[in-house]
Amino acid sequence: MDSEMTQNIPVDYVPILIQLGVAVGFGVVTIIATHLLGPKVRTENKLTSFESGVEVVGNARQPFSVKYFLVAILFVIFDIEVIFMYPWAVNFREFGMQGLIEMFIFMGLLLLGFFYVIKKKALDWDE
Repeated sequence: MDSEMTQNIPVDYVPILIQLGVAVGFGVVTIIATHLLGPKVRTENKLTSFESGVEVVGNARQPFSVKYFLVAILFVIFDIEVIFMYPWAVNFREFGMQGLIEMFIFMGLLLLGFFYVIKKKALDWDE
């Protein structure tokens, strides 16, 4: 009797297939309906790029400063520390003194890395 309950038969997948069909059908019908019911007027103003209400000036292929990417990567690196600190803070009492010492070492290494970034002037935009 237990083997009958654990067997998967094709009828069990019918609700999933129905949901998949409804989702795909909704997407297709929506796309077709917008093309059939939407306005057909194409003006120069409508065909220009929209950049959040800001007038487009110049070429979009201009190179970015490396500083921009450096700051973004540094943000990600130093932001990840919060992900490691949260589980530690939740289980603080279970880790005891050894967990506290390990977190001090972790934070010390992060602080050392932050001082290195400051010393290398990676966050200075003036240069």
